[in-house]
Amino acid sequence: MFVISTEKFSLWKQKQILKGGDNASLNLLIDSLGGVSNKELNLLKIKSEKTIKLKFNLDQLEFFWDKHLTTSIPIQYLSGTSYWRDLKLEVSNKVLIPRPETELIIEIISGIFKTNEENITYVDLGTGSGAISIALALANPNWNGIATDIDKNAIEIATRNFAKNTNQSNLKFYNGNWWEPLEIYKGEIDLAVANPPYIPQEIYKGLPKRVKNFEPKNALLGGEDGMEHINAIVQNAPSYLKEKGWLLVENHFDQGNVVKQLFLENRFTSVKTLKDFSGIGRFTMGRYK
Repeated sequence: MFVISTEKFSLWKQKQILKGGDNASLNLLIDSLGGVSNKELNLLKIKSEKTIKLKFNLDQLEFFWDKHLTTSIPIQYLSGTSYWRDLKLEVSNKVLIPRPETELIIEIISGIFKTNEENITYVDLGTGSGAISIALALANPNWNGIATDIDKNAIEIATRNFAKNTNQSNLKFYNGNWWEPLEIYKGEIDLAVANPPYIPQEIYKGLPKRVKNFEPKNALLGGEDGMEHINAIVQNAPSYLKEKGWLLVENHFDQGNVVKQLFLENRFTSVKTLKDFSGIGRFTMGRYK
């Protein structure tokens, strides 16, 4: 631990912001590497403590901040840590950084299944860091969770994240493409959720450097029209879902109508497009028959 005066720390923080970047990113760096949370930073403004304890000294933190500013590498990859809902997750450039809008998936599912007492089997297709599957497992200890990912590195990261966040055992991980590892679960799944790669080719080319240069391409690019993986997920879902089982997919902001039609063509009912925090039709859900 490095103990410094709160006055010195405040001056250092002001100096870093003057270089560029934004306060939220700097606070994330201080939290994930320095070990001082946003709550503690806010308390410094009203409390009279004269010192602050950091896991890294100011020179080390400044090194990482400068690297972020000069290369655009996300703070989450620099620190190996991402916060999502109430989870602290390990991340690397093998997995997508979990997005705030994806948090709504958990709220949507809570609206479908009113109580965790139900005996639900769910699958998170393309789990990445495990954010969605772990959040569901923790919120619903009686549910049986399954998570798949084509990337073995992602499965290893997600498995570690589950172990670090809980001692529960209601979530299993399988390496493979979408539904492929789940032959033994055919016709047994109550709920399937996926945040697949859905960005069209032309839009992917124009993504910001902090995304395109660092986050895994296979977790973002959805083919020429962005629908390649969504098609595979929806078309194969009927083989794995129970009758009246639910499918929930995150999609690109302009794909809502196309994805809704795809659900209907594959015998889904109660199909809806749901909006994210910005009022964009970000999620499509439906019930199989």
